[in-house]
Amino acid sequence: MLKVRIFGGGREVGRAAVGLRHDDKRFLLMDYGVNFDENDEPRLPEHVRPTDVAGLVLTHAHLDHVGAAPLLGVAGRVPVVTTGLTKRLSELMIRDFIKISGYYLPYEEADLINMLENTYEYSYGAEADVEGYSVKLINAGHIPGSSMVYVEVNDYKVIYTGDVNTIDTRLIPRASNPGLTADAVIIEGTYGWIEHPSRELVENEFIYSLREVTDRGGNVLIPAFSLGRAQEILSLLCERFKGDVYYDGMVRQIYEVLVSYPEYINKYELLLKSKEEFKPVVRPSQRRRVAEGGGNVVVASAGMLKGGPALYYLKRLAGNPGNAVFMVSYQAPGTPGRSLLEEGIPSEEVGPVKARVQWFDFSSHAGLDGLLELLRGFKGVSHVVIVHTSEKAGNVFMSKVKETFNDVEVHLPRNNEEVVLRE
Repeated sequence: MLKVRIFGGGREVGRAAVGLRHDDKRFLLMDYGVNFDENDEPRLPEHVRPTDVAGLVLTHAHLDHVGAAPLLGVAGRVPVVTTGLTKRLSELMIRDFIKISGYYLPYEEADLINMLENTYEYSYGAEADVEGYSVKLINAGHIPGSSMVYVEVNDYKVIYTGDVNTIDTRLIPRASNPGLTADAVIIEGTYGWIEHPSRELVENEFIYSLREVTDRGGNVLIPAFSLGRAQEILSLLCERFKGDVYYDGMVRQIYEVLVSYPEYINKYELLLKSKEEFKPVVRPSQRRRVAEGGGNVVVASAGMLKGGPALYYLKRLAGNPGNAVFMVSYQAPGTPGRSLLEEGIPSEEVGPVKARVQWFDFSSHAGLDGLLELLRGFKGVSHVVIVHTSEKAGNVFMSKVKETFNDVEVHLPRNNEEVVLRE
């Protein structure tokens, strides 16, 4: 019997954790991440005993896919398979996570070190054997180093997409889809109910709006996820915008890592040029000068305005209608960023924002059309399992998949639910 068990990401976005189990083998676990509750406290996936895990495959380094991974090293040594870049980025992200949220976490830095010591680096297409599960990593197009997971076990083939994108960006080429045969596809459905606007249109509007503000002497704050989104925006600015651009927060450390892995970057020379030409903010006095200047653009974490230097700049720029806050990252419900977009008030601490506020769809997740295109590229699919999506979006995506593929069984499991792929 081959079955999938959902430990996290079932009818929810985040804390991705998917277990694949064949007969009496132990689980091949794919991702083990976290999300956050309304009090911004981390929520872990459903529990799985490390002794029941043959190995863990990490698709990419965002916390909603790796944030709980060190927990598997608390009581044992679970081998971890991932790309070299994802290993490096995961260490950076989890160390920062421990620093900020360590009080709430059931693991500590020693467990992270244990995890890293048992992490094995694989390039795309290389084969890893994990207790009889043959694993290959395939470019997922989401962030640099991100992977889809191709698993073969007893002549049965399964693909887990992780987070996936099907368009080329400056930072990373689109997801590879080499016409693989897959009996089952476990696919994210984050945006399975909408189609994103074309990236060209979004970029044109973004650059036009940016010039509109800076030409009049206003400052622009761009809160962005430090891993991926910030570097994508900075590469775009390097190519199409002339002016004073700064970057602040954890964006700096991520930059240093990414430029060390050119093989994972789509337009490496552009990324390198943006890092060299734009100015990092490293001292409080610099922050004050950037905020008090005119015509400055600053890309800063955190992307949802939950903290970091972005919150400092927001407080300094919010009261001037000549300034702007351009949101380029997903804004989860209950976050200051979502409150700013919907109500104009990110928090009581900041108060009403008079600066221009605008959101631009730079998503690194495929929309409905891209997800269906990806599924069409796989051969022989009999089961589609939808994860990493809200219940509303998941139901829409499930209906679209059923309409498009008449002979495919489609599943939208909840957490702790199992899906039998083969009796």
